Amino acid sequence: MAPGILTDIPILDQVLGAHAVQLGIDFVGYRNHAYRVANLCVVLAPGGRDELEKIAIASAFHDLGIWTDGTFDYLEPSARLARAHLAAGCHPEWILEVESMIADHHKLTPSRADTAWLVEPFRKADWIDVSRGALTFGLPARIVRPILAVWPSAGFHRRLIQLSIRRLRTHPLNPLPMMRL
Repeated sequence: MAPGILTDIPILDQVLGAHAVQLGIDFVGYRNHAYRVANLCVVLAPGGRDELEKIAIASAFHDLGIWTDGTFDYLEPSARLARAHLAAGCHPEWILEVESMIADHHKLTPSRADTAWLVEPFRKADWIDVSRGALTFGLPARIVRPILAVWPSAGFHRRLIQLSIRRLRTHPLNPLPMMRL
């Protein structure tokens, strides 16, 4: 195991465990994606326990609407799940930041959210993972590669391609509704 890679984030596992039935056969692939994004975000924006928890919550929920709501237009359903989780007593004061992390994680351009928030590092972390390390935002391969190796795709990237093709067939004028400028 590569040193410094997070392999046990209880809140991330708790949230995903609560949605294991909806994730079904995609559970391991999505869990690994969430762990890769969390690890990459921590490297991009190291901080304390609160920052790690925000990153873990955003990582767990950011794409979850695909499975819970059965839609590829999943940013709002994913944000709604995170909002409900945080409002239920976890950390309601984090709602705006975590919602912004989810809403902007597929932006093609830098986020305009509060620069003190974790939105931009989270966006970069997700792009690094989705691109399988082709995009690095300056992170050296010696950091990115071990994270990708510890948490393999497990079919996640293949599932994204399948969902993209399905969406293209049914919505040819709006195949990637989650993308933002």
